[in-house]
Amino acid sequence: MSKLKEYKELIRELAELLDKSTLSEIEVEEDDFRIRVARESAEPVAYSLPPAHMAAPVMQAAPAPVAAPAAAAPAAAPAAEDHPGAISAPMVGTAYTAAQPGADPFIKVGQQVKEGETILIIEAMKVMNQIPAPKSGTVKEIFFSDAQPVEYGEILCIIE
Repeated sequence: MSKLKEYKELIRELAELLDKSTLSEIEVEEDDFRIRVARESAEPVAYSLPPAHMAAPVMQAAPAPVAAPAAAAPAAAPAAEDHPGAISAPMVGTAYTAAQPGADPFIKVGQQVKEGETILIIEAMKVMNQIPAPKSGTVKEIFFSDAQPVEYGEILCIIE
């Protein structure tokens, strides 16, 4: 199989993986080959080939569906970025407020939490990652809702 056909097949597989997951982008790099596939990005998805190869056309994944906005969370989160108690997402994924559907949430506004206590779960690549409280304190605000996609660095809550 020619390199160009291999690259095209890889692009198709990555686009399918991106479509079936909650990831916002996938990047693969090996030797002198690099490819990045992303959704809802202003940047075009591109890959580079060694200079000896002919460049292939740039392919872009379809934009992800737009979810309904969470109540007041997007407007409040930017002001919270500078707050010393702001807790941000350590990874891209889907945030969950409870261990399972219908269960009590890990945290509520006004609740006391201890350092190391699980405050939410972020599902990334079919792995449930428990996110611990980085410090003890009181939950002042929560900026995400259950099963909401979150981006790396997005403010999730404030603990004072």
